Amino acid sequence: MTLQWTAVAFFLYAEIAFNLILCIPFLSAKRWRSVFGWRLWNWLSPYWNKCFFTMIMVLIVLFLDAVREVHKYSGPEPMQDAKVNPNVYDHVHMKLFRAQRNLYISGFSIFLWLIMRRVVTLLNQVAVSLESTAGLQAQMDSAVKAARQHQEDNRRLKQALLEGENSMSATKQQLKQEVENLAGQLKAAEEAVRKSHAEAEAMRRQAKGLAQEYDRLLREHHQLQNLQNVGDKKDQ
Repeated sequence: MTLQWTAVAFFLYAEIAFNLILCIPFLSAKRWRSVFGWRLWNWLSPYWNKCFFTMIMVLIVLFLDAVREVHKYSGPEPMQDAKVNPNVYDHVHMKLFRAQRNLYISGFSIFLWLIMRRVVTLLNQVAVSLESTAGLQAQMDSAVKAARQHQEDNRRLKQALLEGENSMSATKQQLKQEVENLAGQLKAAEEAVRKSHAEAEAMRRQAKGLAQEYDRLLREHHQLQNLQNVGDKKDQ
């Protein structure tokens, strides 16, 4: 095996190993995304597409060369020469076997190279989808929590309003009772004032009568005193 095909074979083995590692079940897509987020990959990311297409072109060239070799050694001319010379027959079959081996190596290398790129892309997409789903789940949980909090606040507000209405009704009833009591007290006060006015009027009339009687008695006293004075003068 020449140096170039030895390198292609090692590249194929590396692809097989890396694809098997990517398919390990206990390594999640989030973990692979964190691995792909290392600084090394960030530094290599600008050159990744160039490296990918370069390897594709090299592998395609080697694949076409292997196809050409297989076609060359499986044609009618080498077979006719091989029938003539037995040593040439073994040499042609050996060359054909190597060409077919190189064809398989290069073909599987191209296939696994494409598969590896697709698997890495799908792992990143799955990780992004999981992160988006986790974010949406967190937002949904927050929205549900906020909705439950609003429902609890509405229930408390309704309960507070109901208690306020009950308290207002009780206060209104108490105020009504107090108004009725005040109205009764006012009526009693008016009645008491009316009686006081009547008693005052009666006392005023009684005082006026007493004053008149006093004036009358005072006049009679003066008259009696005058008559007594007159009688005394006559006796002298």
